[in-house]
Amino acid sequence: DGQGKKMSKSKGNVVAPQKVWNGLGAEVLRLWVGATDYSGDLSISDEILKRIVEGYRRIRNTLRFLLANTADFDARRDAVAVAELLELDRYQLSVANAYFEDMRSSYRKYEFHQVVRQLQLYCSEELGGFYLDVLKDRLYTTASHSAARRSAQTVLANIRDELLKLMAPILSFTAEEAWRVLYPDDATIFAHVWKTECGLGAIPDLDALTRKWSHIVEVRNAVLKRLEEARERGEIGSSLAAEVTIAAPADVYEALLSLSDDLRFVMITSSAKVVRGDALAIEVTPSPNVKCARCWHWRSDVGADAAHPALCARCVANLFGEGETRVFA
Repeated sequence: DGQGKKMSKSKGNVVAPQKVWNGLGAEVLRLWVGATDYSGDLSISDEILKRIVEGYRRIRNTLRFLLANTADFDARRDAVAVAELLELDRYQLSVANAYFEDMRSSYRKYEFHQVVRQLQLYCSEELGGFYLDVLKDRLYTTASHSAARRSAQTVLANIRDELLKLMAPILSFTAEEAWRVLYPDDATIFAHVWKTECGLGAIPDLDALTRKWSHIVEVRNAVLKRLEEARERGEIGSSLAAEVTIAAPADVYEALLSLSDDLRFVMITSSAKVVRGDALAIEVTPSPNVKCARCWHWRSDVGADAAHPALCARCVANLFGEGETRVFA
């Protein structure tokens, strides 16, 4: 049981599999089996199952996001070549490849609990905690057929399909359900094989790209901490109500500076400036500007177009003009 004691009817600590799948569903039971290291004692209790349910919910929520935001994407028509992807998308493609290879390696070793650990870590930390969070602005505010949005969708569709195939041996019903929504004319997900790479080709300058974005992610984590502290003090509401100034040493400074205006989208603030410094230092201040009714960024150009007094210039361009240009994020 949950305390490591042998199950016995006389002790009343038996958890019947039928009770689990009748109450929580077969997928939760399958995920518990997959998450448990069978080389030792297998523990189960209501508390353990509660954690499994939470993990399963995070995986399903990730899949819902991936499915919803690729619903209008047709890879044959809309896919962007890997060399033309935005820099963040190329970086995240490489991150996905690394996670997926770890999962394949764990399968080959029959270490199913490691597969589940890597799956949950990828969905909650890398996707939910970073990539998908940053992508929301681009997916929701840029023009539907823009190169920036299609770049994101190209990577999301690749992640979606490979993630489903890798989780299928453990979360079989969930993977099959999603696959049938995506490919109704395809008989089953179990007729497909795992890829050994992203399927889009080699990622250019991968080492330099990884070094650069490792710096950026590290700084972003520090910025998020400062934003949360400012929120707890009542200085800001959401992160978009803030502006940040980041002082950073040489290599980190160059990495941040290279993103230009796209840096604010990575930090999820309305403004992000970078200056040279001997060590990393972050200043958070409330934005003095007006909130755009569409993208929720606080910008000085809100109302600059008299025909659209509630919108910032970026949203006006995305809705009625040629649209904004994104290069990095």
